[in-house]
Amino acid sequence: MRTYRSLLKPDTARRWLPRALACLVAAVAVGLLSGSWRIGVTAGAAVLIGFIVHTSQRRSEIPQWRRPSSARRRTEAQLKVMQRFGYRVLHARRIQDGNGQIDHFIVGRRGAFAIDSETWDKRLPLRNKLEKLYHGRFSKNERIDEALAEARNAERLISQELGREIRVRAALAIYGPSMPWDSHRLRGVDIIVGTKVRKWLRSGKDRLSEEEIKEIYQAAKKVLPPLY
Repeated sequence: MRTYRSLLKPDTARRWLPRALACLVAAVAVGLLSGSWRIGVTAGAAVLIGFIVHTSQRRSEIPQWRRPSSARRRTEAQLKVMQRFGYRVLHARRIQDGNGQIDHFIVGRRGAFAIDSETWDKRLPLRNKLEKLYHGRFSKNERIDEALAEARNAERLISQELGREIRVRAALAIYGPSMPWDSHRLRGVDIIVGTKVRKWLRSGKDRLSEEEIKEIYQAAKKVLPPLY
């Protein structure tokens, strides 16, 4: 939460001064055009709220000096929207007794998900040939298998913590190259167009209660510690 002291810092003041001026200009202009200072104030407040919402969506939950790739930030921004619908999210989690990390762990009404986000060269096409994914002439099967192993490790650890089996659906969110699909399941992993993460999450087959969502989230928070 921002404090008055943080807002008075030079960097913060420089960022917010143009926004404050924009709100003032909007208030004065609308007030003069409408002939009502109340309408002008409302317009200025609306512009301010728009700036606050835009800033909150762009701000990462991961510390600035450890901020990951743009692909992970773009997925994180989409997941912030899903949190408004009851989805719970953890970012940059490591596997305690295994290799690798999970960029985003999500649990909601449609199930539990582990997503890794990456940017690949947009100049090279993606194609599926005999259950193998190629980016140009380069095979991406090893990366797919890594994502699946991470999800399976998370599934195992959370199941052990809860004392019952749960399922964690693995995915790679890819930004850059065009794809002939929004999402495509390959080798046990969903390959998703990066900008379609929210749509993909809603395609889950599970139906979890609020209590189950809370239990899985708390278990994941315990057994998948933060990477940073």
